[in-house]
Amino acid sequence: MGMMQEFKEFAVKGNVVDLAVGVIIGAAFSKIVDSLVQDVIMPVAGSIFGGLDFSNYYLPLHGQGTTLPLAEAKKAGAVLAYGNFITVSLNFLILAFVIFQMVRFFNRLRRNAKPAAEPAPVVEPVTPEDVVLLREIRDSLRSTARG
Repeated sequence: MGMMQEFKEFAVKGNVVDLAVGVIIGAAFSKIVDSLVQDVIMPVAGSIFGGLDFSNYYLPLHGQGTTLPLAEAKKAGAVLAYGNFITVSLNFLILAFVIFQMVRFFNRLRRNAKPAAEPAPVVEPVTPEDVVLLREIRDSLRSTARG
């Protein structure tokens, strides 16, 4: 039972739950960025560069020409799909930039929300009244015993 209890404590810790939520949101966000790149940015970039579709750029490694679409060329043999690599790299750069901007935004919020903490004033401990009276009695007894 000890190991199960330890696992339960580990699994319900805030950091583990936060990490799980982050991974799930990250996966969903990755699909959004992938769609943005493939459906919005790459067509615009392709039209700027003369109507080219980067996703179909490849070099055949089996010796045939590049006239076939990428899917058919893959069926015919090995291909070096550098156009797909360009698209995935662009996905990564956009995703990294967006995440950087989000972290930067949250860091600004955190800095603005937390004012600089002032050091706590040093407070001398207050001696209870009964202790003060007992010390006075002790000192009084010492002075009468000596004198």
